[in-house]
Amino acid sequence: MRLSLSLLLLGVMSIAACSKPEPAPEPVRAVRTLTVARASTGGAHEYAAEVRARTESRLGFRVGGKIVRRAVNLGDSVKPGQLLAQLDPQDLRLGQDAARAGLVAAQANMDQTEADFKRFKELRDQGFISSAELERRDTALKAARAQLDQARAQSSVQGNQAAYSALVADVAGVVTAVEAEPGMVVAAGAPVIRLAVDGPRDVVFAVPEDKVSTLKALADKPGNLKVRLWGGDAEPVAVTLREIAASADPVTRTFLVKADLGSGSAAKAMRLGQTATVIAESPRMEGITKLPLSALREDRGQSSVWVVDATSMTVKSQPVQVAGADGNEAVITAGLAPGAVVVTAGVHVLNPGQKVKLFVEPGSAVQGSTPTPVAAK
Repeated sequence: MRLSLSLLLLGVMSIAACSKPEPAPEPVRAVRTLTVARASTGGAHEYAAEVRARTESRLGFRVGGKIVRRAVNLGDSVKPGQLLAQLDPQDLRLGQDAARAGLVAAQANMDQTEADFKRFKELRDQGFISSAELERRDTALKAARAQLDQARAQSSVQGNQAAYSALVADVAGVVTAVEAEPGMVVAAGAPVIRLAVDGPRDVVFAVPEDKVSTLKALADKPGNLKVRLWGGDAEPVAVTLREIAASADPVTRTFLVKADLGSGSAAKAMRLGQTATVIAESPRMEGITKLPLSALREDRGQSSVWVVDATSMTVKSQPVQVAGADGNEAVITAGLAPGAVVVTAGVHVLNPGQKVKLFVEPGSAVQGSTPTPVAAK
């Protein structure tokens, strides 16, 4: 009897050891939620900007040398042909004198060779020399003529080089930077003076990636882009979008935008380098929904969010249509009805039908099982 009972107990224990343990219940996740409410987007966006000249050139000497004089200072207005800086011209003048001497020598050699050719031509006509000798004299004349042309060109080049010792303004403008001082030895082409050309002016500002398409849409609508000087009481001036950078800045990841200030009196009154504010008026969109970007997830190649069932406190996946971004919020145009409770944090650790509970901030009152509605921004 005892043996049969022992065998029975042993069999039960063996069956129990071979059976699989029951899986642990899925944990109840604490999530942040947001109750969907209708909102609007668009309106005016402001960007910090700066007034700049349309054309700003870095002027430098076309030859190298030592700067002995700087004739302008920062902020000076210059006229075409005005002297900006001067190099030591001594070596350049010596080179010009050497080229002139070479030209004189080539001219004398040319005259002598030409006279010899005439005499030898007369001797050949009289039969005293052969035609081959005359051909050699003709070849020498052509070589002398080529040497004269070379010396004349070299003299012109050296003359230009001597003139390049003076840096003059090509157009009227304002000196915006001085990059070299007297006593410095500069190479040819090294920037010495930065000159803002007196002409059209732009207002320059940077926009984030998500605003580039909106800004391009405003280009065809005059009056939607205005600029206001910082700290000024004057009315904003309408500007025209002129250029958007083809690539983003590698550091700030923003796109540089240039807008034309026009030729009005208000634009001419703006000084170079002034700080301004660009106001972009975009059309408003009503009846949309805004959610934090953290609420979005990808489900089978489609943007989705987790919606909380307030009765069972479980979540289900809901596809949505995203129209764009407004700052740190996504603009939702379809897929959510007002009053729906959406999970805004912890979306990547949830599964369909999973039990959730509301996250309670430390020190706050304990919330009930039903999410408290929160209006979307």
